[in-house]
Amino acid sequence: MKSALIADDHPVVRAAVKILLKQEGFNQIHEVSSGNEVLPMVREHHPDLLVLDLVMPGLDGLDVLARIQASEARCRVVVFTGQEARFYQERCMRAGAVAYVSKTNDLQHLHKAVHAVRAGYSYFIQLETSSVAMSALQRSESEMIDKLSDRELTIFQHLARGMGNKDIAATMNLSHKTVSTYKTRLVEKLNVESKVHLRDFAKRNHLI
Repeated sequence: MKSALIADDHPVVRAAVKILLKQEGFNQIHEVSSGNEVLPMVREHHPDLLVLDLVMPGLDGLDVLARIQASEARCRVVVFTGQEARFYQERCMRAGAVAYVSKTNDLQHLHKAVHAVRAGYSYFIQLETSSVAMSALQRSESEMIDKLSDRELTIFQHLARGMGNKDIAATMNLSHKTVSTYKTRLVEKLNVESKVHLRDFAKRNHLI
């Protein structure tokens, strides 16, 4: 592995990851700050490794992963994100990522992940399987989130962050009507009364 692409909208994060990748022997390192830029850069530079955040302007990370998988690009993807692993790690695995690292950990974990991927291995954290420590409400809400599709989960987060239907439609390249339909479906699936309650639901489960 010689070349890498860093996709993150925070310059400080990109700078730190770039230093780490150089230490790992990558000599061609490209950077993008939005999800819409990832696939064009992958097609242009054919990076061996992509370090991908899940929350960026434009396309979100799950959409990016799906498009990379559909394009049959050969780059290996390390997800480096602040998103809750219990809701996202398995989704990322299914979408083709080979590693998942939380930004709440120090960079040593990312170093280990990159090292493992370069050696041909994957790197995923061990998730807590016991529900003893979770309340009945937490278990119920966690199960409801797990049943959402990737697109439903993405729209749920956009709504919870306060984005309007038109902005979500523009960001995800969907029609306003489609987003409205998803919003109605989310209110029903998550058993909440309104968009305000969607935000409370997201905050309780560390999704925003």
